[in-house]
Amino acid sequence: MNENYPLPEEAQGDDVAPTPPADQPENASAALESEVAEENSQQNEEVTNLTNRLVEKNEELDALNDKYLRLAAEFDNYKRRVQRDQRDTIRFANEKLFKDLLPTLDNLERALQSGREQERIEGLLEGVDLTYKHFLDTLQKMGIKQVTSVGEVFDPAQHQAVGQVESTTIPDNVVVDEYQKGYFLHDRIIRPAMVTVAKTKAEPGDGEGQESKEGAEA
Repeated sequence: MNENYPLPEEAQGDDVAPTPPADQPENASAALESEVAEENSQQNEEVTNLTNRLVEKNEELDALNDKYLRLAAEFDNYKRRVQRDQRDTIRFANEKLFKDLLPTLDNLERALQSGREQERIEGLLEGVDLTYKHFLDTLQKMGIKQVTSVGEVFDPAQHQAVGQVESTTIPDNVVVDEYQKGYFLHDRIIRPAMVTVAKTKAEPGDGEGQESKEGAEA
C-alpha cells in the first residue's frame, strides 16, 4: 500500500554515494612527473657545472705544464750559459795580467836590441834595469810585493833559512843575506825568501873558561 507513495527528496539524496572527482589521478601523476623532471634538471645542471669545471682545470693544467716546460728550457739554457762563462773566466782569468806584462817584454826586447847594436854592456844593463823596475811596478799593481829580508829578524812564515853565518856584530837570528827573493800576493805568502841567518860567534876561550868554572863548582 505504501509502495504507491514516492520517497522524499532528502531520503533519496542520503542514500546516493558522492562521486569522486574524475581528474584526481591525473593531477597526482603530473605532479610526480614534474618533480622527477625538476630533479633531473638539477642533476643535469650539476653534471654540466662539474664538466665545465673539469674542462677549466684541464686547461689550467695544460697552461701550467706548458709554463713548466718553458721554464725548464730557459733554466737549461741559463745553466749552459753559466757553464760557458765559467770556462771562459777560467781560460782568460789572467788576461789582464798578461796584457800588463807585454810592455815589460817589449822593453826587454828593446834592451837586448840596443845592446847588440851598440855593442856596449852598459846600455844593455841600463835597459835590463829599467825593464826590471817596470816589471816590479806591474806586479805591484797586481797585488804582488817582495818580502823584506836583509836586516830583519828571521820569520819562518816568510823566510826559508838555507844557512847560518857566525858574526860578532850582527845579532843572533837576523837575516844577513838573501839568495832568492820571496813574494806576497796581497797578504798571502806565495814564495818564502831563501836567506842566510846570523849566528852569534863564540869568543875564543869561552869554552875553556866555562869548563874551568864547571870544574870549580864540582
